[in-house]
Amino acid sequence: MKSTPDQHASHGLQHATIPPGNHRRALRTATIIATLGGLLFGYDTGVINGALPYMQEDLGLTPLTEGLVTSSLLFGAAFGALFGGRLADRHGRRLMLMGLAVIFLAGTLACTFSPNTGVMVAARFVLGLAVGGASVTVPVYLAEVAPGNRRGRIVTRNELMIVTGQLLAFTFNACLGNSFGGSHGIWRWMLVIATLPAIALWIGMNFMPESPRWLASTGSFGETLRVLQRIRSQEEAAREFEEVKAMALEDGKSTMGSWKDLGIPWLRRIFFVGLGLAVIQQITGVNSIMYYGTQILSTSGFGREAALTANIANGTISVLATFVGIWLLGKVGRRRMLITGQIGTTTTLLLIGLFSLILPEGPDRGFAILALTVTFLAFQQGAISPVTWLMLSEIFPLKIRGLGMGASAFLLWTVNFLVGFGFPQLLAVIGISNTFFVFAGLGIGAIGFAAKYVPETKDKSLEDLEHYFKNVAAGHPTDAAAKVP
Repeated sequence: MKSTPDQHASHGLQHATIPPGNHRRALRTATIIATLGGLLFGYDTGVINGALPYMQEDLGLTPLTEGLVTSSLLFGAAFGALFGGRLADRHGRRLMLMGLAVIFLAGTLACTFSPNTGVMVAARFVLGLAVGGASVTVPVYLAEVAPGNRRGRIVTRNELMIVTGQLLAFTFNACLGNSFGGSHGIWRWMLVIATLPAIALWIGMNFMPESPRWLASTGSFGETLRVLQRIRSQEEAAREFEEVKAMALEDGKSTMGSWKDLGIPWLRRIFFVGLGLAVIQQITGVNSIMYYGTQILSTSGFGREAALTANIANGTISVLATFVGIWLLGKVGRRRMLITGQIGTTTTLLLIGLFSLILPEGPDRGFAILALTVTFLAFQQGAISPVTWLMLSEIFPLKIRGLGMGASAFLLWTVNFLVGFGFPQLLAVIGISNTFFVFAGLGIGAIGFAAKYVPETKDKSLEDLEHYFKNVAAGHPTDAAAKVP
């Protein structure tokens, strides 16, 4: 038991301005405020796309230091994700998000005023800690406050906010670059905009309730019921409270899960699936486009400012595809969406490699590559990314949720770091076509993993999923339709 959960939860409830009876508005407000963390995640990872060409001039970047500036945030995000889950288990989801807002603000200001490459790399590492922490904490918070029948659509709104943040970054980059591209230090203005949502996140989370499932895991059942009564109808709150309480009592010291728990076969299998989901989401090479899209388009035949403008198409299709993905999650199984997305991205990567190889450099090749990157992102952001973050937030049982989500996100960001750091090196050594052939080869392996190991989790409460995986491990699954492959 913790000494402070009632104090933390009471603070959030005491200051809440949402009428107790308006549970739908309360849930919607909590979703919007929490996903500001996703907006920051998206903006801070996307802004480098357009800022980097101007940094190259002001900071004198080489291909090596260009990779370091880009990937230092991703390296920090790996550690932010690894420790963020454990800290959220210890101190609560709400307090963790407030702390991350402060780190977002401090990291953004440090990046904005960086005088040289060394300071920039260190500042982006700090900013990465916040990005990684948010990538773990926001989906878990949303999954734990959402009702089972709406969890998919609520959790994937974080993915929508991530791609919205990237679109805003691309748009601001293009506006500032085309209007003031000749001004010294214009990239600093691109970066500093992220301070606004960081401040809004900190203020907003002061008024939000704590996760009811985290409260139950600490034994604060009175606060658990009060939070549920704010975000559910009275009947739903009473019914869900009994489920949450029973599972918390069954798990015992649920938030104290450790690596030793992976000695249990069913927990070890889920942990393995979580790590695999993290890897296959990144080896598509999506972030080579999200971080270096402007350079890819410039290499393909666009000028610098024209590439900035054209890159907005990548952000726009990401947002539109995520809307479609959220809608599909209510209609189609997670597993089918994931496999379809992997097939689509792998095929598109092959085509990018082929077109880069056979078309001469110029506007025609530039528009062809732009069309293919847009198609790639439609599959990635419409299927793979929303399903990945949703499944990572829901497959782990409460006992190891922070540990499992943190470890999976750590691996996800580590692979992301390798892609971000290695892409400019690959581009310089083997060229754009061979680089995308490499990603296509990795995509074939991702399809195989998803088909063999990824389970179906649609339309099940978090408690149902935990019981189900235990039953599968015991050899008598209770739901044949959702049988783990």
